[in-house]
Amino acid sequence: MKGATGWFWARRGASMSMVSLDNLLPGMILASGVNDRCGRLLLGEGAELEPKHLLIFRTWGIVEADIVGVDYDYTSQLPDDISMEELEEAKKSLLSSYRHADITHPATLELFRLAALRMVMHAR
Repeated sequence: MKGATGWFWARRGASMSMVSLDNLLPGMILASGVNDRCGRLLLGEGAELEPKHLLIFRTWGIVEADIVGVDYDYTSQLPDDISMEELEEAKKSLLSSYRHADITHPATLELFRLAALRMVMHAR
């Protein structure tokens, strides 16, 4: 997993092509290798996903993979009435609450993302 930079769920060096495990399908091609939490390579760059790979990812706690040809734009998943500026403000106010957490960890990163979205939605 690559660490977070800039916007808190953007991935370093990627063109926003990280795909959630629930959205991975057999036949997709990995743009970069998938490693477990200890750094052990589970499946290398360029490999075509098979059903058994998805099972292995679930077994080892992999939550997403970098996929070739996917142009993932997080803003397309935002509700129409929420702006990126509002999310940036929510992110800034939440950082102190997450100061002792490793927000590069996928689970923590997802909680941080959801907390920012919730903060914006409930501030209205």
